[in-house]
Amino acid sequence: MQRIHTVKELRSSLKAQKNIAFVPTMGNLHDGHIALISLAKQHGDCVVASIFVNPLQFGPNEDLANYPRTLEADCKKLTDAGADIVFIPNVQEMYPDFDGEHLNQTMTITPPPIAAELCGASRPGHFSGVATVVMKLFNLVMPQIAIFGKKDFQQVYVIKELVRQFNLPIRIIAGDTVRETSGLAMSSRNGYLTPAQKAEATQLYQCLVNIVHAVKQGNTRFTDLEQAASQTLSQQGWLVDYISVRAASTLKPATNQDNELIVLAAAKLGSTRLIDNIDFCAK
Repeated sequence: MQRIHTVKELRSSLKAQKNIAFVPTMGNLHDGHIALISLAKQHGDCVVASIFVNPLQFGPNEDLANYPRTLEADCKKLTDAGADIVFIPNVQEMYPDFDGEHLNQTMTITPPPIAAELCGASRPGHFSGVATVVMKLFNLVMPQIAIFGKKDFQQVYVIKELVRQFNLPIRIIAGDTVRETSGLAMSSRNGYLTPAQKAEATQLYQCLVNIVHAVKQGNTRFTDLEQAASQTLSQQGWLVDYISVRAASTLKPATNQDNELIVLAAAKLGSTRLIDNIDFCAK
């Protein structure tokens, strides 16, 4: 596997490639990321991954400085998984106007209004940062296919809108969420959990499973289901950000007429914010 750190070298290496599948990451890779690499290998002749902890998508009180950086372990996992290239830029390479401290002069993308709901409500500017860095990476890698994980479902939705609205010739494929045997969705932030918290963290997934079961049994009182699940988690010590049943195609609040649904949740266990979702058919 080739390690590349600069835009110039990346463009030179990819110049002759015809069918590129791209998997952008922030590193600290786990089996969920590796599943995306495997999916990319099914669809592309040249698999490119990126490792870049994007400062634009972190808020002022979030964990940018402490975000786990495990480059050597990540590169070994990517090599073993069969990736061809890993792009590892620094901040100056991605944001030419970065002065070592500030990104104030950086041009950014404004995502659609849905980006201000769900995770966007508690993380202002997050999806603008995501859309901006993904657009920059797309312009650099110029893939035919890009792979993202469904665990970040709202992110996938925003990126699909980015591709649609900017007429990008890229096919977005969403890989299924990879879970621990307990049901806990794999996440880089799981590493922040103590062993006891990791055992408790499965409660988030179980609340979503319960909502899915209730809806499939004909209960479409979505607000009641959301509130009951939120109350259950709160009583178990969680700080709930949101639990919401939405139409999967639009991310608008679900109605009785919607069949393709997704239930999404975000909540803090201790100081660790976890997200999860399940997409399903109501009938």
